[in-house]
Amino acid sequence: MFCYQCEQTAKGLGCDKLGVCGKKPEVSDLQDLLVYALSGLSMVAHAARQKGVTDAEVNHFTMAAMFSTLTNVNFDPERFPALIEKTVAMRKALAAKAGVTVTGGPADYEPAKSLDGLIAQGHEHGLKTIPAVDPDVLSLKHTLIFGLKGVAAYADHAAILGHSDDAVAEFTHKALTAVYDPSLDLGAMVAMVLECGQANLKAMELLDAANTGTYGHPVPTEVPLGAKAGKAILVSGHDLKDLHDLLKQTEGKGIFIYTHGEMLPCHGYPELKKFKHFYGHYGTAWQNQLKEFAAFPGAILMTTNCIQKPGAIYQENIFTTGLVGWPGVTHVKNGDFGPVIEKALALPGFAEDTDKGSVMVGFARNAILGVAGAVIDAVKAGKIRHFFLVAGCDGAKPGRNYYTEFVEKAPADTVILTLACGKFRFFDQKLGDIGGIPRLLDIGQCNDAYSAIQVAVALAKAFECGVNDLPLSMVLSWYEQKAVAILLTLLSLGIKNIRLGPTLPAFLTPNVLNYLVETYNIKPITTPDEDLKAILG
Repeated sequence: MFCYQCEQTAKGLGCDKLGVCGKKPEVSDLQDLLVYALSGLSMVAHAARQKGVTDAEVNHFTMAAMFSTLTNVNFDPERFPALIEKTVAMRKALAAKAGVTVTGGPADYEPAKSLDGLIAQGHEHGLKTIPAVDPDVLSLKHTLIFGLKGVAAYADHAAILGHSDDAVAEFTHKALTAVYDPSLDLGAMVAMVLECGQANLKAMELLDAANTGTYGHPVPTEVPLGAKAGKAILVSGHDLKDLHDLLKQTEGKGIFIYTHGEMLPCHGYPELKKFKHFYGHYGTAWQNQLKEFAAFPGAILMTTNCIQKPGAIYQENIFTTGLVGWPGVTHVKNGDFGPVIEKALALPGFAEDTDKGSVMVGFARNAILGVAGAVIDAVKAGKIRHFFLVAGCDGAKPGRNYYTEFVEKAPADTVILTLACGKFRFFDQKLGDIGGIPRLLDIGQCNDAYSAIQVAVALAKAFECGVNDLPLSMVLSWYEQKAVAILLTLLSLGIKNIRLGPTLPAFLTPNVLNYLVETYNIKPITTPDEDLKAILG
């Protein structure tokens, strides 16, 4: 195996024996093989589209299959052979349907007949075998693959709620075709990764429309951090539909539903708030689940990514659904959460009510722009000096306390916008308000980066300036491939002066990194004091 798609990769260079995330070599090889097979399918889909032939099932499958290779999604080797075989079957069926002949590389791939054979094939088609004229081109091809995994995550979430756009699939197929084109030079690959950022913007827009169109626009909501006496189910991950379906299936059963991790912002959606047994939030970010899940007295449901190797004490209480998988963990299919409910009823639940305070969520674009006049007046009056978007992924690697200190040390006349699980470094801080405007505004999940972009664009329009001229600084943390896709989106929009940490991506060569620094003034984080002084003067 060789994997360096996440921020915590071994020694900052790459995992080659066992993934820091817990991914075993055979799973890594199968994921690489699936991406290779999807590139073959993409070559045919790209050629078919030139003849006016598209296939909605191929589009949706491509996104779901790519998403299954994203960090902390599917660790179960038994789940990948079917995906690989279906990819090849779809490739052949689409070629026949469109009357196209595509040969070479992954377009000719035939899957082995056994799991061991597939693992061996995956070892032959890893990241380092991708054709490139020099290391910088290979670096950008890897960046493109990782960005596409993030795009696929957002597109798959949206598709589940019935929202899709062929343009996103069209780019994905074109990009995976480009990955195996040995003739592409540095300029072509730079253009391709920036185009990936634009495709991700479209995917995030689709997801925003899907979530708000189905569950309403989030509204400011106070969320308890304590518990109610009674049976309990904890929902982690990102998927709103899974949560909604579970809420419906648990009505009247005496079970309280709690969120964990990136599900926290779900409390702000009007259609989810209607359920009286949707109570509060338990725990913090994904990397703390071993301790937090062990102490949870109910059933646990993992949706989308963020699962870690379950501890023995709670392995029988945790369930996966959708694309998520872990060997030995019960997987529930087709939105039937009966096994989860049965387990929750069999477990003790919380013995008594507890009060651990609360946090506020629901400051997505509609809520913020609804008070835009007051925000603009506060800036013009000098009451708000600066905005900080302190956002991104959390993780276990040392150095992430930087983000806690940064928020704590930000002056009282500044406002903190936040989204994604990075907020758990400071989400319960009581920062007060500025003229009734809370100083800490939780925009939502990493999926809601679209909201943050729309807020920035609206403020720039109001102040008649560019986004880069606003009193706004982005201080971002990254861990996995959705963060890569969001970064590419920001760069494709021409946004500069981003501070990124806790470390820079291992897949960027010095030349590619220098290009980003010179073109977009991307900076690594230093210390909170130094960065605040540099930003505010």
